[in-house]
Amino acid sequence: MRVKELLKEKGMTAKELAARLGMTETGLSIAISDKGNPPLKRLEEIAAAIGVEVTELFAPKGDNTIVCPKCGTILEVKPKE
Repeated sequence: MRVKELLKEKGMTAKELAARLGMTETGLSIAISDKGNPPLKRLEEIAAAIGVEVTELFAPKGDNTIVCPKCGTILEVKPKE
């Protein structure tokens, strides 16, 4: 996931994001790590707190592909209509 990169772009720390989400910084770190597997609802909360679309957590805006961090499968994302 690109959460750390997005936080840097937005001038926000992981500690601030964790506080916005009502979770510990450790919990956030686990959720966004390669071993984390947060549910869609948590991904939506993370994206909203950062101010981006959920797809941007995985690929830069405008890139319509996401590489699955678990298996490496390339997924195509259709934009909202």
